[in-house]
Amino acid sequence: MKKHNFYAGPSILSQFTIDNVIEGVRDFAGTGLSVLEVSHRSKEFVAVNDQAQALFKELLEIPDGYHVLFLGGGASLQFTMIPMNLFKTKAAYLNTGSWASKALKEAKIYGEVVEVASSKDANFNYIPRDYSVPSDADYFHITTNNTIYGTEIKSDLDVGIPLVADMSSDIFSRRIDVSKYAIIYGGAQKNLAPSGVAFAIVKEDILGKVDRAIPTMLDYKTHIDKESMFNTPPVLPIFAAFQTLKWLKSNGGIEAMNKVNVEKADMLYSEIERNKLFVPAVSKDEDRSIMNICFVMTDEYQELEQDFNSFASSKGMVGIKGHRSVGGFRASTYNALPTESVAALIDVMKEFESNH
Repeated sequence: MKKHNFYAGPSILSQFTIDNVIEGVRDFAGTGLSVLEVSHRSKEFVAVNDQAQALFKELLEIPDGYHVLFLGGGASLQFTMIPMNLFKTKAAYLNTGSWASKALKEAKIYGEVVEVASSKDANFNYIPRDYSVPSDADYFHITTNNTIYGTEIKSDLDVGIPLVADMSSDIFSRRIDVSKYAIIYGGAQKNLAPSGVAFAIVKEDILGKVDRAIPTMLDYKTHIDKESMFNTPPVLPIFAAFQTLKWLKSNGGIEAMNKVNVEKADMLYSEIERNKLFVPAVSKDEDRSIMNICFVMTDEYQELEQDFNSFASSKGMVGIKGHRSVGGFRASTYNALPTESVAALIDVMKEFESNH
C-alpha cells in the first residue's frame, strides 16, 4: 500500500533528495567514501556547503549584505542566539503559538520583552493584527507559520525596526522579500532536510551592537567568518539540504512551489468545508496556513475522531493526528508532498463521510 506522509516534522522529503542522499551514503562525489564519514574540510564537502549557500541565495533572491549559515542546535538554539546577539535594552515579540512562546521566554532572560499581541486567548487559532510595535525595541520577532495550530503570516511586515522571523515550516513555500528582515531562521526538518541542522539568514550590519560578551559558538560572527565551518557541521543534513535545493530549482523555484502549495491547500480546505463531518480549526481564511492544515470533527460527530484516525491510517494516510493541544487532525502539505497525496486524503474523507 502506498503511504502518504503528512507528518509535521521530521517530514516528507522529495524522492530526488532521498535517492541522492542514498547514493551519497554509498559513495560521496566519487571519493569512494560515504558522506557519513568524509571530512567536512574535504574539497568535495566544502563544495557542497558553498553550493548550498549559493542556491539558498539564488532561490530566495537574498541581497548583498546577508550570510547563509548552517548551524547545529535546531531553531530552539536560535531562540537564545538571537537575543544574545541583538538584545540591548528591549525586544518585541508577537505570540502566535507554542514556538513563539518559547522564543519569547528565552528573550526574557536578557531584559524587557514586550509581547505586542497574542492569540493565546483563542488557543492560537488566529493571527493578531491590531497591535503596535515599540519603535525603541532592538528587534521584533515573529513566527510566520504555526505548525501546531495551523495559522500563518503570509506577507512581509513593515515595522520600522529590525524584523526577525522563525520560518522553520514555511521557508521556500512562498516568495519573501528578504531585505525586510534582519534574521530569518528555522529548523530544516519541515521543508528542507532531515533534522540535525538549522539555517540562519543573517544581515551582517545588524551584528556587533551589543556590549555583552558572547560565547564563541553563540556569536553569529564566528560562523559568518568561518562559513559555517567553525566546528564540525552536521554534514549529512547539509548534504540533504543541498539535494532539496537542487530539486526546488529544477521544479521552477519558489513561485512554482507556491502555486502548487496554494492549489493543495485550496483542495483540502474546500473538502473540509464541504464535508459534513469536519470543520477547519482556523475559521478565518486569511489566517489559515498553507503548510499545516488543521481540522476537527464537528460537534455532532466528535465521537468519530478516533475512528477516522484509524480509518485514514488503514488507507495509507500517515501522520494526520492533530497535536495534543489542539486535537483533531493535521495534514502537513510541505513542498515535497505531491498533490496526489492530498487527493488521496480527500477521497478517504469522502469515503468516511459516506460510511457514516
